[in-house]
Amino acid sequence: MSRAGRVVVFDYGSGNVRSAVRALEHVGATVELTGDRAAALAADGLFVPGVGNFHACMSGLRAADGPLVIDLRLSGGRPVLGVCVGMQVLFDGSEEPSADPQEGLGEWPGTVSRLVADVVPHMGWSEVTPPSGTRLFAGLEGERFYFVHSYAVQHWSMQAPTGAFAAVAPKLTWSEHGRPFLAAVENGPLSATQFHPEKSGEAGLGLLENWVKSL
Repeated sequence: MSRAGRVVVFDYGSGNVRSAVRALEHVGATVELTGDRAAALAADGLFVPGVGNFHACMSGLRAADGPLVIDLRLSGGRPVLGVCVGMQVLFDGSEEPSADPQEGLGEWPGTVSRLVADVVPHMGWSEVTPPSGTRLFAGLEGERFYFVHSYAVQHWSMQAPTGAFAAVAPKLTWSEHGRPFLAAVENGPLSATQFHPEKSGEAGLGLLENWVKSL
């Protein structure tokens, strides 16, 4: 792999991300853990982690110019992968309680809401249902991935494109805990997973390898 393997794991204070660095290196990427804006913009792929509270993650992202970095990358068609709360912040907002509420990035319409299930948080391995033509889950159909979360996007509200643009409709992967929720989205250069691929064993490594190879 040549230049296509350069990935920045965006370090904006969202917990321990060393496992993400190790997993990406394992699948062949050259990885830098940094919050430096120039490095994040220049990398072939930007990995946006997220652990804990939605609003705290948004506050950290804003302090590190994360919204601008992500927006500039996407406007240039440069790949971004958000994981766990790093997926949630890509939506309009969250119902998660907070003394310091923050709006989301608004890349996709929708609100993150608390899971409706007998046991919350959802913690453990669950199957996902990827769509046909998926790039992230190619060769991984029927695999299980590791989740740990209490909130998720449970309704997809973006209007489906029609006519000549129908082929570029976002690809949605669903899972279920009490009710269905979005487990992953693939939308041009922007992809995201609610589960942690870096903690999902061989299946997670396979997904990260698919992403790195696409850069």
